[in-house]
Amino acid sequence: MEDLNASEKIGHVPDLCETMLAMPALTFVVDDRVVPIDHGETVLHASLRSGIPHAHACGGNARCSTCRVSVVAGLERCLPRNQKELALAERLGFSPEVRLACQTTVTADVTLRRLVFDERDVGLIVGSVGVPQAAPIGEERRLAIMFADIRGFTPFAERLMPYDVVHALNRYFDAVGRAIETHHGHIDNYMGDGLLALFGLDEAAAPVADAVHAAHAMVAEVARLRPYFHSVYGRAFDIGIGIHYGDVVVGAVGAAGRRRVTVVGDAVNVAARIEAATKAVGARILVSEPAALAFGITAESRGCKVHQVLLPGKSDGFVLFELTPPAS
Repeated sequence: MEDLNASEKIGHVPDLCETMLAMPALTFVVDDRVVPIDHGETVLHASLRSGIPHAHACGGNARCSTCRVSVVAGLERCLPRNQKELALAERLGFSPEVRLACQTTVTADVTLRRLVFDERDVGLIVGSVGVPQAAPIGEERRLAIMFADIRGFTPFAERLMPYDVVHALNRYFDAVGRAIETHHGHIDNYMGDGLLALFGLDEAAAPVADAVHAAHAMVAEVARLRPYFHSVYGRAFDIGIGIHYGDVVVGAVGAAGRRRVTVVGDAVNVAARIEAATKAVGARILVSEPAALAFGITAESRGCKVHQVLLPGKSDGFVLFELTPPAS
């Protein structure tokens, strides 16, 4: 009988290439690197071992979020968050695809992207862990978006003293703000005599209905204010409101230490242009077709005027529904 060679006697010994092929791989899309990762090894450890300059300000102890990554593909191949990562993710409002590299392990190949690349990035987020109820880093949401603007405010204010202008605005914002909050809305921003309000941030079941009911209440509040403004200033004003329903990105935006939650996206621009269209068509409340459908309004709805308008920056015509506040 022939003698077995050495490899046959001790069994097949896999070489380094075969071992690497058997290991899961991490693909870093911006770094254009593919690195192997051992079973049970964290993403952070694997990337640092491979020479990727992965930020980890707290030393990889889940006490900061500088090592966070966005899982581009293969989220189902990441093991669930452990308790340390879960606590931080809930505090900072991480969406599911945002993971802490220092705590995340994988079962198979995953494609991801580092979210912190340099010292300026680190400076923007270091310390956020200690902020109570920190705002979401960024998540996609479908919200009802309202823009409201005072009609005729310039002629109303032009003969008033600055103090009177500010007082009138505060009186108005207090009244309409209560109407918005009563209907589960959140005022995102004030812009001169206009405001942006959001409905659905608290995942309300009917954000468009809340926005429409708030709009009706706001019109009623402005009507109630007219006698007061006429008696004090000798003049009053009206209101225009535009409502749209669409996808936006919600996140904390601003310089370090001065950040606030806001929304960005084309749906915000559409809502602003719908509000501007109220002046052109002579309406107090206009809603977009997506918002109208969510509220249960169609072109056949009784007592609802339909306007076909061109919005600035949009090539196609928009169907807008004019709503009339219910009789009190």
